Amino acid sequence: MRPSLKLASAILVCTAALAGCSDQGTAQSGGGAGPGGERPPATVSVVVMKKAPQALTSTLPGRAAAFQTAEIRPRVSGIIKEIAFKEGSEVNEGDLLYKIEDDTYRAAQAQAQASLQKAEAGVPTARSNLARQERLVGSGATQVELENARVTLLQAEADVAQARAALRSAEIELALTEIRAPFEGVTTASRYSIGNVVTANQADSLMTLRRLDPIYIELTESSVNLLRLREAINSGRINRSEGGATDIRLTLEDGHEYPVVGKLDMSEMAVSQTTGTFSIRAVFDNPDGLILPGMYVRATVTVGTEEGFLIPQRAATRSANGELSAKFVTADNKVETRVFDQAQVSGNNWLVASGIQDGDKLIVDGFQWIGDGAPVQPVEAKINENGIVEVTAAPAAAPTAQP
Repeated sequence: MRPSLKLASAILVCTAALAGCSDQGTAQSGGGAGPGGERPPATVSVVVMKKAPQALTSTLPGRAAAFQTAEIRPRVSGIIKEIAFKEGSEVNEGDLLYKIEDDTYRAAQAQAQASLQKAEAGVPTARSNLARQERLVGSGATQVELENARVTLLQAEADVAQARAALRSAEIELALTEIRAPFEGVTTASRYSIGNVVTANQADSLMTLRRLDPIYIELTESSVNLLRLREAINSGRINRSEGGATDIRLTLEDGHEYPVVGKLDMSEMAVSQTTGTFSIRAVFDNPDGLILPGMYVRATVTVGTEEGFLIPQRAATRSANGELSAKFVTADNKVETRVFDQAQVSGNNWLVASGIQDGDKLIVDGFQWIGDGAPVQPVEAKINENGIVEVTAAPAAAPTAQP
């Protein structure tokens, strides 16, 4: 190759290398990172905090139990003649459930009726004899005969009373051959069939009757939480409603909220020695039979109100030692983490009484990827009933670059 061609090729290679270096430097210094090579502030959703009276709640596990339960047993012996109810159906108070053969009981009633009539027939004769002896006591009748006449009348009247009691007993036994529902409720499957022999007050029940409307919810609470609640009430931090009424809401096994609000019925005045808990019983209307005995539920109990700030549970974290923390936006739009020593449950939120001021901005979305001191661009939002963040204000427009 001639020397002139070699020189031209070398010049072209150098020019290309210089151009590549220039482009790389431009990409590193410019490239959308903003002035000075800094990344733009991250956009975060915030909720403006405001102190107000908030409901203080406690979530407790519980089981449903029938409002009334009766093990139906016969009170007289005999053979089952009729089963008058449909298994698993609702019955009203007084409805016929079972019919026991009553021939022998009707015969016993008739015999008792005859015995009463016989006893009653002897009373007039004894009364007449006593009256005659009283007239003759001064003209030949002795005092002994008069006393015997009085005793005879008394015995006749006692025989009447005894016969009348025997008749009443026979009538009761005859009525007991019809086994009726003691209250309205739902029946179980019958454990006996027509033709089976039953005995009075036997150990095995014929069936079980349960009243499901209203229905009991049996809850369990820790004795430690009870002591804390009482201390907070006594110190005035928690305000109770007039009369101490407590509203209770249920969440069913499938996660749906039961639409009826229940009331506290009673609480056990003793703590279990094995579990350290005590029992609370609530009562709920159950017109549709949606809640059945044995169902597991979660109850949200409103124990009072307390002044404070609500931190949604999705916006807070708890450490291994139980400390609650959340991230806020400072006045110069930077992130800071605050730790709260005390926090109570209020629905799906944490209720905090200190460490927050009115107007503080709580980060509810986007805080997982930012650390303390990082610059952010806050956007006001709210959390709906389903726990989804909804933006309520558009973010401020970024400043445009000057030419």
